[in-house]
Amino acid sequence: MVRLVMILLGVDYLRTRWRTLQLIGWVSLLLGVVVFVDALDNALYFPITPFALLLLLEGLATLAVAWTGMGGQRTLRYVKGFAFCCAAALILAGHHHGNFILSMIFGTLFLADGLLQIVSARVVRYRTWRFAMIGGGVEIALAVFFYQPYPTHYVGTVPYCLGLGLIFGGWNMILLSTRVRRMASNPAVVGEQATDGANAAASAVHAASTAHATNTANTASATSTADPTHPAASRRPPNLEWDGPPGADETALTIHVWTPVGTAKSEARRQPIVDRYIAAVDRNGVISTGHAALESPEGIYISLYPGVEIDRSPDDFARLLRATRENDVPGVFQPDYPTESKAWCPSTVQVRIRNYDPVRLRRFWDTYREDATYNLTHRNCSSSVSRALEAAIEGASARVWGDLGGWRPFLRVITTPELWVAAQLRKRAATMAWTPGLTLDYARALSMLADPRPSGWVTMARVAVRRMVRSRRQWREEARNAPAVREAAHEVAHSAPSSTTPSATPSQPHD
Repeated sequence: MVRLVMILLGVDYLRTRWRTLQLIGWVSLLLGVVVFVDALDNALYFPITPFALLLLLEGLATLAVAWTGMGGQRTLRYVKGFAFCCAAALILAGHHHGNFILSMIFGTLFLADGLLQIVSARVVRYRTWRFAMIGGGVEIALAVFFYQPYPTHYVGTVPYCLGLGLIFGGWNMILLSTRVRRMASNPAVVGEQATDGANAAASAVHAASTAHATNTANTASATSTADPTHPAASRRPPNLEWDGPPGADETALTIHVWTPVGTAKSEARRQPIVDRYIAAVDRNGVISTGHAALESPEGIYISLYPGVEIDRSPDDFARLLRATRENDVPGVFQPDYPTESKAWCPSTVQVRIRNYDPVRLRRFWDTYREDATYNLTHRNCSSSVSRALEAAIEGASARVWGDLGGWRPFLRVITTPELWVAAQLRKRAATMAWTPGLTLDYARALSMLADPRPSGWVTMARVAVRRMVRSRRQWREEARNAPAVREAAHEVAHSAPSSTTPSATPSQPHD
């Protein structure tokens, strides 16, 4: 999550606030330790009932505004609201059963995540796979801690979780402030090897590309001054929030995704999760893995293919998954989307983002395309698109508010649920491999962060105001037309002929 916050807010924005970030981190870390230690005995000083009520209130409030979201945002809000309400209900239920169920849930989540991280790191063998295995071991240890009843017989489950959340959150804040303090540039732009400025060669490349980007920016600025419709003119977004995705006539960055199911030659066999994130198999046994590409209005198109056919036989499958040099093959970059879609098929899904920086994207592309190496798990089409997307939206959340931002961009980013979703997707992809399915969900989450949407309460208020205005307009029209309606009714009543037919008298029944 630290790296993702750095990408969204930009190093320049965070560097000027590193002292405050570090102070907040230390306060959160110490408070988390206090809460966790307090929960180790049976005498809890933590206000568990008020916390549960706040959790329930937040869950109900989220459910109340969940319908205002769009697509995945709506689903995420419903999931968050139901999760908070269920957790609050279990806490308020109290006694042994509620605490026991919560302990089993948290323990299972830690255990599943730890095992998945260890297995994927052991198979893929990316550069820092040993550290990932250590992290997975820590998660398994936490799972065991939640499973066993010692020392509080599950009474301290909620304070444990809150304390761990404060500890990890504080540590991430301290790590973030420390990194941005001494970092000269964003690792998403320079590359993974230049993290923390440790690689002098990458820094030299960045310095040269910065000079090139400056000239490009000056040229683009002059062009955009002459032509307001030029794409570079939209680098400073005119709005603070958008009600939905970009329209077809808007300038936007486009992420094309060919899903495994959507590119299958015949009807695919439904395999939940597998055919969404890994591969789909059709009736004839043909495997489809999908594809991803990125297209910008400035003419940049990033779509990496293996230059030679990769043998995906089951015997060599485990070896091919390793992100090592022996699995590198020559790759080919496709020229543009019309050529690729004509040779294959149109993309299944498109994600469009308004708030991006074409200069940073060009800088990334000029460096990245010098190496066309393809690796099935480490450097494939999806990883290329994801890295290019991160470079393009660097500083997007800070840039969208311009000079009026202050701490608002930081608070908005860390309180947006899509940040947690994007961080989890990025973690899964970093420990396993980027796939078209992960890239699609990652792009959707980042689009909600780069192009901020109105909060649920703001949307509800807008809907309420629109209905009130519409009702008042309707009432005014009715009041304006009321005299004419009454006069017309009066004329109709006087012009109607009087009836001379005697009314029929109902016959009386005979005795």
